[in-house]
Amino acid sequence: MAQSHITEIRVRYAETDRMGVVYYANYLVWCEVGRVEFLRARGANYADLEAGGLGLAVAEATVRYLAPARFDDRVRIETILTGVRSRAITFDYVLTHAESGTRLATAYTALVSIDATGRPVAMPAEFREALVGAR
Repeated sequence: MAQSHITEIRVRYAETDRMGVVYYANYLVWCEVGRVEFLRARGANYADLEAGGLGLAVAEATVRYLAPARFDDRVRIETILTGVRSRAITFDYVLTHAESGTRLATAYTALVSIDATGRPVAMPAEFREALVGAR
């Protein structure tokens, strides 16, 4: 069973649209917040990876919207590592209203390890091992 990490955020006014609900693209931003915190919690710091000349490029992302989040709501982001390969990692996300438990959205991202020129390369062994140890 894949391990998960929980991160909570509070919806800022700037993240809402004219209808008073969170603008749809912000859910992907929140997935990024969850993903970076998942990596950090496992000692696989994204900033260190970038300092070494590598990046993780999002190759695929999907979001299924289930219920609206609104200004000042607390949103719980559960980030679940679902796959690790030499050059790619995949995550699932479950975003819920922290107080009510209402499921707001589910999401998926696939990321590819790239070098400074944008070419796919293997992730450093220690980075990958930190992730594999999380599964």
